[in-house]
Amino acid sequence: MLYLLMAPQWLSCTTAAFLLLVHITPVVTQSCSGGIPGIPGIPGSHGPNGRDGPPGEKGDPGETGEPVRGQKGLPGLWGPPGRPGLKGDLGLSGPPGSPGQPGEKGRPFNPSNQQKSFFSYKREISHSPEIDTAINFNKEILPDLDHQYQGESLTNGTFTCTVRGIYFFSYHVSAKSRVCLTLMKGSESHMTLCDTSEGFLVTSGSAVLELEAEDTVSLQATRYNNIVTTQSSTSHTFTGFLISSTT
Repeated sequence: MLYLLMAPQWLSCTTAAFLLLVHITPVVTQSCSGGIPGIPGIPGSHGPNGRDGPPGEKGDPGETGEPVRGQKGLPGLWGPPGRPGLKGDLGLSGPPGSPGQPGEKGRPFNPSNQQKSFFSYKREISHSPEIDTAINFNKEILPDLDHQYQGESLTNGTFTCTVRGIYFFSYHVSAKSRVCLTLMKGSESHMTLCDTSEGFLVTSGSAVLELEAEDTVSLQATRYNNIVTTQSSTSHTFTGFLISSTT
């Protein structure tokens, strides 16, 4: 009876010992009465993340820190000038200034003392003017002025400066189809003005010149002109006057 009870226990111990000998290198012999540890299992896979726990208690406030400032650095280099800004609004008018010192007393005005120089002539000649030659304006327009107001005389249509200064000159000429006239200062051409029309025309021109004493000014016809000479109602005029003396 005792033998039968011990047989299964012996068989189990023998089987376990055999399995250990197959899978494990030599081990320390242990008593079958306490059992032999099994082979460690394979680690299982990671489980899912757990849920967030409840918020913790508020921590103690930290110590108040003060910023640490270093020493002031050296000034940097000047940058390039910026673009001009927008124009500002007009400011309010300032208070009136103090009156200035009285000026010197002016001189009495005497028209006879003023330098003057002018002429105004018209042409009353029945033949056409010669080409590249001063047009002869032969009749004074205001011949009956008092002696102190009389203008300068033209010599064969040429004005000779007697008062150095700035002068204004103008002319009006009637022509047929076309006309080209040259304003001459001495022997040099100052400007040439031309005009054209299908019929009759009246052309005019003007200029401002600076003259020295003895300079001459005249109006010359070019070969491109048909100045009218047969109609008594047609007039040609040449006028000039001093704007300002430069003496």
